[in-house]
Amino acid sequence: MNTPSATDTLRGTLLRATLAWCLLAGSSSLLHAAQITGLEAPSSFVGDQQGKEFFISNVNGEPDARDNNGFITKVDAEGKVLNLKFIQGGITDVMLHAPKGLAIVDQTLYVADLDQLKGFDRTTGKPLVVVSFPPRPSKGVVSLTDVTAGPSGLLYASDQSNNTIYRIEHTAGHRVTQFIQDDRLAGPSGIAVNPRTGHLIAVSWNKGKIFDITPEGQLSELESNGFFTGRFQNLSGVDFDRWGNMYVSDFSRGKIWRMTRDQRFQVIAEYLLSPADISIDRTNNLILVPYHHAHAAEINGLEAPSEGKSRDNRRTLADYGFGAAGPPQPAKEGTPAK
Repeated sequence: MNTPSATDTLRGTLLRATLAWCLLAGSSSLLHAAQITGLEAPSSFVGDQQGKEFFISNVNGEPDARDNNGFITKVDAEGKVLNLKFIQGGITDVMLHAPKGLAIVDQTLYVADLDQLKGFDRTTGKPLVVVSFPPRPSKGVVSLTDVTAGPSGLLYASDQSNNTIYRIEHTAGHRVTQFIQDDRLAGPSGIAVNPRTGHLIAVSWNKGKIFDITPEGQLSELESNGFFTGRFQNLSGVDFDRWGNMYVSDFSRGKIWRMTRDQRFQVIAEYLLSPADISIDRTNNLILVPYHHAHAAEINGLEAPSEGKSRDNRRTLADYGFGAAGPPQPAKEGTPAK
């Protein structure tokens, strides 16, 4: 009897993921699909505004280790790997330990790397800037998880361990200020700016909550688990499509959720293996999903949204977070919610 190889196992995992996308999002979502293998604990997957270049961060080791072996993979719009280790820690003058969140502003690729935000030229990979953060003696070591670009020359970075989000003014010498510190954030992981409102959206790793934060730093809870509807467990990524629909990934339950503009939730994919910090390519209407424990990533086309399910249609248990969940692989970037 032949024992399946690691490659066969991974191929089966990705095939099941593709079938999950097909069944839940509809076959039209597979008009554009590509799978990327050979990665090492991918954490974040982003594309440029033109939809031509895509980048994947690879932790390649323990998520908090200063081992200088993290790397960034560069792929094209078809999912072809252009350079597996386009930016690599320990090569020439590059210092990159455990890269997680990514954001692109003009020609700069920003990378959240432990307690620093690092900028690289997205064409050459050359280091451009290193942004350090003020020490937090009363809270603990800064632990950046994600970074996102906002309007008017602003960047935001989430500090999961300290329930803090920083604001970085990249047009003012990358000046760092504390945007918000609030224990209600419960381990903020993925962050994104809502293109319709300009508000920052943060998802909670520890308690599976979604928050809306105004430009002035006013925090409000957008969605959370109800008493009978434990939809979310460890939320990792969040982004918006061109129509203003929001997408969030649940790392431990292996699901991708879509919240329509009228605030109705739909599961568009499930049985996924550790979907991490997702993003949306609005130009090509694609969803970019890194699979952390599968050491792979996937590009999938999104169907143009309808008005959502008719209020007369019956929902399934999956709409409320019940039913089979993907393999409950706990992330090393935080303590899974109970």
